[in-house]
Parts: sequence; C-alpha cells; structure tokens
Amino acid sequence: MRSTTGQDVERAAAETASALGPHTGLDWQVPAGSLDWSCWTTAAHIAHDLTAYAAQVTSRTPSGYLPLDLRVRPGTPPAEVLVVVSASARLLSSAVTAADPSDRAWHWGPCDPGGFAAMGVAELLLHTYDIARGLGLSWRPPPGLCAPVLSRLFPDAPQGPPTEVLLWSAGRIALPGRPRRTSWSWKAALTESPAAGATTGHAGRRTDR
Repeated sequence: MRSTTGQDVERAAAETASALGPHTGLDWQVPAGSLDWSCWTTAAHIAHDLTAYAAQVTSRTPSGYLPLDLRVRPGTPPAEVLVVVSASARLLSSAVTAADPSDRAWHWGPCDPGGFAAMGVAELLLHTYDIARGLGLSWRPPPGLCAPVLSRLFPDAPQGPPTEVLLWSAGRIALPGRPRRTSWSWKAALTESPAAGATTGHAGRRTDR
C-alpha cells in the first residue's frame, strides 16, 4: 500500500470543502454527529490539528508538541472557518512535500512525514463525516483516501470496504459482527513501544490532539 502524501491532504481538504461548503448557512452550533463538540468547534479543531502537524514536520522536534495552538476567533462564520481548514491543509501538504522521507518529528514517538500526512487526512475525513452527520448530510469519505490511512494508522483493521472499515476503526459505525467501538487508537510513531504513537479517541468525544 502506498504512503499518504501531501497531495492526499489537499484532496481530502477539497472533499471537506465540497461536502460542507454548500451548507454553511445551516446551524453549525448543533453537535457534530456523536461528538460532544459543535460542528463549528469540530471544523476549528481540524484546522488546529493540521497546523500543529505542519509545525511538527517542519520543526523536526524530537520530543513533545510545540507550544502553539491555532485559535479561530469565536463568531467566525462557518464559511470562513472552512477557508482556515483549507489553508491549514495546504500548510501541512507543503510541509510533507518539502520534507525528506527520513525526517522524524514527535507524535508520541518519532513519526515520519507520511505518518503526519495520514493523520491529517484522517482528521479531515473523520471530522467531515461528523459535521455532515450533525448537519443532516449523507456524505461518506471516499475509499481511495481511506485505504492508505487505514494501512498506516490502523494496520490491524479488518478486511472490508475502506470507507466502512475506517469509520468502524475510529468508532463511528458498527460493522456486521463487529459492534461500534467505544474507544480506539491509531498509531503513527515508528517505534516498537506499544504505547508510542497511540492517538486515542472515544466514540462520543475526541481526546487526542
């Protein structure tokens, strides 16, 4: 399976803009699917994480996240929040594309640029799905973007259609014979430590960076 690239990050961001852009006039203060966050807060969270990942890749810091946070101003219209998401995705895409594959930066252990790209795509796809559910839309992530994310972040995921398996892996849906997960984790770091690189989430909320 090929690695996730900066181009994939931009493709995922284009999916987000296409799916959500026509619906910015709806109420974005409703919960985003099963999350505790509103649709607005979830979109701002996407932008924050993409920016944080870009900073990590470019800094090549060996331990810990940089002490920075992206703050989207309260009251910013949803359409403008989506512009911030797209801009943040381009930052991550540029950082991943410019990096050497041998570069390493912190994500609970040493993580390569492809790992940060995979996490960026996962954030975009999963949270676009959450927001779409909150807004009453039927959007689902495209399988071509889901497959490399599964391979990189959920290597032990079951076989099946990539979209459904990614949504199951991240606690969004049930699969036949597999109940919906109440907790889950992905692993981006390249170390062998069992806890390294694990980003943990819960079906009803997100606790990871």
